[in-house]
Amino acid sequence: MMDVHNVYLDRVVGRIDQLPTNELVEIAFAGKSNVGKSSLINTMINRKALARTSGQPGKTQTINFYNIEEKLYFVDLPGYGYAKVSKADRERWGKFIESYLKSSKQLKLIIQLIDIRHKPSELDKVMYNWIVYQGYTPLIVATKMDKINRSQVQKHVKVIKEELGLTSDSIIIPFSSQTKKGKDELWEHIDRCLEVTL
Repeated sequence: MMDVHNVYLDRVVGRIDQLPTNELVEIAFAGKSNVGKSSLINTMINRKALARTSGQPGKTQTINFYNIEEKLYFVDLPGYGYAKVSKADRERWGKFIESYLKSSKQLKLIIQLIDIRHKPSELDKVMYNWIVYQGYTPLIVATKMDKINRSQVQKHVKVIKEELGLTSDSIIIPFSSQTKKGKDELWEHIDRCLEVTL
C-alpha cells in the first residue's frame, strides 16, 4: 500500500479549457452528491480535511486534482444528481466531465461511489453505463458501510451488483470513512493499476 505523506491540491479546474495535460497517472472519483466522495479521498490520503466535505450537496462544481506523492493524481469530479442545481448547470457539468474523460491521456481508473444503504439510483446506473461506454470499467465502492449492520453488507452489495447488471464475481468494495474499512483493499487496486502503467 502506498505510504502517503505528501499530498496537496495541485489544481482546481472550473472550465473545459483549463483541463491540464498531466504526466502522472490519474485516478478519478465519481459519485452522486453527498455519497461521501470527499470523506473517502481524505481517508485514502490520511487527511482530515484536504478534500472539503460539505453538508451541502452539489458543493464541488470543479474538477480537483490532488497530487499524491508526486506519483499520481486523485481527480475529484463534481457530484452528479443534486436536484437543486439548475438543468443548465447539470448539463454544463455533464459536458465538463465528459470532456475530461475523453481528453485525459493519463486517466487509468474511474472509481464510482454508491451509497451502500440504497439501491443505485437511475443516475447511478446512467453514470455507470456511460463510463463503460467511454471505454472504462469502473471500480464500484459502496460507501457508508458503517451505517448498516455488518450482517447486511453482502446483501446490499448483491443488490448493487444486480441493479447495475454486474456479474456475480465483479468486485465491489464496501467502504467506511469512519472505520477506514475498505481503505487497504482500495489502495491495493490503485497500486495494481499503477504497476500496470508505470
